[in-house]
Amino acid sequence: MNADLRVGVITRTHGIRGEVKVYPTTDSPLRFNEIEEVIAKLGKREKLLKLEHASYFKNLVILKFAGLDHIEDVEALKGAELYVKRSDGEELGENEYYIADIIGMEVYDEEGLRIGTVKDVLETGANDVYIVSREAEKDLLLPAIHQCIRNVDVENNRMTVHIMDGLLNL
Repeated sequence: MNADLRVGVITRTHGIRGEVKVYPTTDSPLRFNEIEEVIAKLGKREKLLKLEHASYFKNLVILKFAGLDHIEDVEALKGAELYVKRSDGEELGENEYYIADIIGMEVYDEEGLRIGTVKDVLETGANDVYIVSREAEKDLLLPAIHQCIRNVDVENNRMTVHIMDGLLNL
């Protein structure tokens, strides 16, 4: 389980007054209005940044960080991933999970046979799809629906699934 949750990626600077454009990776980009601080991670470097304000343009969020008032102050942040502490993450409902917790999860069928590991999550309009990496076989695409996903145990990093007819033939 990851301690931090990714909420965005800085794509480039915006103007000359220290603002940056951020591609949000959260389900609710408007939450940047409520976030007080983020952790910018670029390679092995981490920097805690306090948010001064957020505005929105098309599919991007424009952020201004306290104390970074010039373009030169933020140029080095291009490409940085922005995280919040898990304790600052949005509250989840029943059968909702952070994508960060799903990726890397071990997947087993209902008989207890290991199928593989979730390597990515596709976010589609209808439901998410888990991409399960299998040894020596093609990846398995599992729709994140109740008929297929039987149990998700975040604490033990284990998912139990029902393989619906036809899924292995895709």
